[in-house]
Order: sequence, then C-alpha cells, then structure tokens
Amino acid sequence: MHRGTTRGIVVVAGALLGCLGLAQLSPPAGAQSGPGWTILVDGKTMGDWKQDGEANWRIEDGALVADKGKGGHLVSKVSYKDFQIHAEFYAEATTNSGIFIRCTDGKFGAKNCYEVNIWDTRKDPSYGTGAVVNFAEVDPMPKAGGKWNTMEITAKGRQITVVLNGQKTADFRNGMFEEGPFTLQFGGGGGPIKWRKVAIKPL
Repeated sequence: MHRGTTRGIVVVAGALLGCLGLAQLSPPAGAQSGPGWTILVDGKTMGDWKQDGEANWRIEDGALVADKGKGGHLVSKVSYKDFQIHAEFYAEATTNSGIFIRCTDGKFGAKNCYEVNIWDTRKDPSYGTGAVVNFAEVDPMPKAGGKWNTMEITAKGRQITVVLNGQKTADFRNGMFEEGPFTLQFGGGGGPIKWRKVAIKPL
C-alpha cells in the first residue's frame, strides 16, 4: 500500500472518531424523547410547574413564553441530583433569563442554585450567556439573542457542564449544591424568553 494511501486512511479514521466524540457530547435532539427522558415543555401546554414570582407565563405560537411582570421562575415539582437537561429557547439580546439547577432552601437565586445564565447584555459579560454565575466564567461570551438556541446541562456528582449550540461554555467541579429542583427564569425587563422544548433525564 502506498504511504499516501495509508496517511489518508489514518486522517479519515481520526475524523470519524472525532465526530463520534462530538456526538457523545451533544446527542441529537431526537434523543431527548427516548427512554429515561421526561419532557416538561412541549410548546403545547404549560406543563407541570410551581410558579414563583409574577412573570406572565403562557403558551404562544408553539412556545412557553414570558415577557412581562417583575420576573420569576417556573420551578420543577421534582428534586434532581444527577441529570441532563436539554432546552430549546429563544431570547432577545436584552433578555435576562436562565436555568437554575439544584436549588436549595426554597429560594431561587445565584446564592441558592447554580445559575446557568442567558443574558447577552449583562454588564459583566464574564457571567453572561453560557456562564454559571459565581462559578464558571465564559470568554468569549456566545450570543443567543435573536435566534433559537439549544442548551444542554449535565450535572454528575461535583461535575457541571454546559453546552450551548454545540459549544462547551462551562465545565467545572463544585459540591456546594448537591440536589434540588430546577427552574426556568424570566428575569424581568428586557426582551421575552421562549421555551419550545425542555426535557430532563436523571443519570
């Protein structure tokens, strides 16, 4: 076999292995409907949440939407420890939103949960979209405004990982919050937040 042919086979094999690795990190959207997954937002109904705060949550044009009120959270009725969340959301550049995980003490803020942020225009961009406030900065901050996005959050023991649109934005170890409900936030003011699919799978 010619040396050039051998080198070509090695390159192709390496590319295939790389693609397989990416597939494991970011499973296709269809996988979030398989065994073990619970769909909490499907764009058709409000879903089964506790509501905290005064946001005007509603179903509109195939999505769960909030854009007015003093802000607040939709809180899962189940407490989770190790899990993967798949969320599809639309935000404007000015939207202040996020997903808060492993919340404790019945409170929903950065001091009581891991706050996975969605906020392109945050004054300190290091904890803007894709970051975990107070725990994992993001640089450069990806922009989510004006389009549909996919966010995947994996919490396994002390390891927390966030992937936004296929790009890993946070990856850290911390044991401050071990278990609790998760929330979908409307931060008040700014633009709307829209969720067309949210699913969770215990690990």
